[in-house]
Amino acid sequence: MDDSVFPFIILASAFGLLVLTLCLVGVRRFNLRRALGTVDASICMAGNSWRMGVCRYQDSELEWFSLLSLSFRPRHSFKRSSLELLGRRKPSEVELTKLQPDVVVVELRHEGESFMLAMRFEAYAGLSSWLEAGPVIGVGTWR
Repeated sequence: MDDSVFPFIILASAFGLLVLTLCLVGVRRFNLRRALGTVDASICMAGNSWRMGVCRYQDSELEWFSLLSLSFRPRHSFKRSSLELLGRRKPSEVELTKLQPDVVVVELRHEGESFMLAMRFEAYAGLSSWLEAGPVIGVGTWR
């Protein structure tokens, strides 16, 4: 075989791996969004930068999945009974360049740690309803 074939094989293999990875990310996102109770939401933990992802409501947890990951496990899980909705606001001028258009920034606290989710207003309405309709905390008491 000629030596000029090896760079072509290496480039073709790298391109094939790139296409395969993009397909797997697309299939993962399709499967996440296909389930009931999922919304697009960016997250900002402890003043770090915003990361795009998908939130999924479970019976007792709010799960957040990173958009650019192949893992089917959530990056962050928040117990429903420990989540506290602090409020919502419009994105600041600096945040407007980092977030999707037409979102609200939702401020939350989970077990003493504050974080923010950026989502559309309709998704925020769903999140607040999901939190208000939470399960019983103790025997004979409601949330």
